Amino acid sequence: MNSLAVVVLTHNEEKNLPDCLESVRSLGCPVFVVDSGSADRTLEIARAAGAAIGQHPFENYAAQRNWAQSQLPWPVEWILHLDADERLTPELAREIAGALENPAAGVDGYLAKRRTVFMGRWIKHGGHYPVYHLRLYRRLRGRCENRRYDQHFMVDGATARLQHDFIDIVASGLGTWTLRHARWAEQEAREMSEGETAGGDQVAPSLWNGPIARRRWLRNRVYARFPLFLRPVGYWLYRYILRLGFLDGREGLVFHFLQGFWFRFLVDSMVFEQRHV
Repeated sequence: MNSLAVVVLTHNEEKNLPDCLESVRSLGCPVFVVDSGSADRTLEIARAAGAAIGQHPFENYAAQRNWAQSQLPWPVEWILHLDADERLTPELAREIAGALENPAAGVDGYLAKRRTVFMGRWIKHGGHYPVYHLRLYRRLRGRCENRRYDQHFMVDGATARLQHDFIDIVASGLGTWTLRHARWAEQEAREMSEGETAGGDQVAPSLWNGPIARRRWLRNRVYARFPLFLRPVGYWLYRYILRLGFLDGREGLVFHFLQGFWFRFLVDSMVFEQRHV
């Protein structure tokens, strides 16, 4: 796997990083951990695992991911982006190795399914699975789009879908989860107030150009046209009732309510504040 390198972003991730690094070990490729000022054992764990380390002040995820890619210490052809609280399933690791051993003609990127695990439970309903994300692509053909929140990777070329999952552990606890989402809500409110074109290089909303562009189209062309404060209610009911989120049990109730209603209501409250201050 000399053609592949893995990039992992970290900040105080001593609890999550060991499992993340272990999940990519079977690929036999170099790992580049890019840290933004951890005060715990994150860097010690990365060094012990044999990862190369880069340190860079955090501005936003897009800037951090693109900086990491530009500073990659090896001249590899392919790059795989992960967060420290994400990890490959063994099946996906084997699939990636097979795909890169003999890449499909004309394919410049691969999408994989994200499996969200919240409070130890796999969130299978509410439209949350399967959701495909671009994480593996030719290094010179891809990048992270320029958005403050909900950034996705882009590739100049054709993509294909992998069949297996990567796992997103979401957060180590509700305190961490709510603090992160409070920060992200502010960024999302600014993004929505300024419009999608303000950031420049972004995924273009489209019903036809893949799952990421389709979700962006639904958010911009449908969700954004509903009134403030009403749309989080509608979105929550859609996810929890129509998309069967209630089948995810009590953990799903917490997840879908917080992520589908509370977070979106907080974003709307911040948009309202920006318009009236």
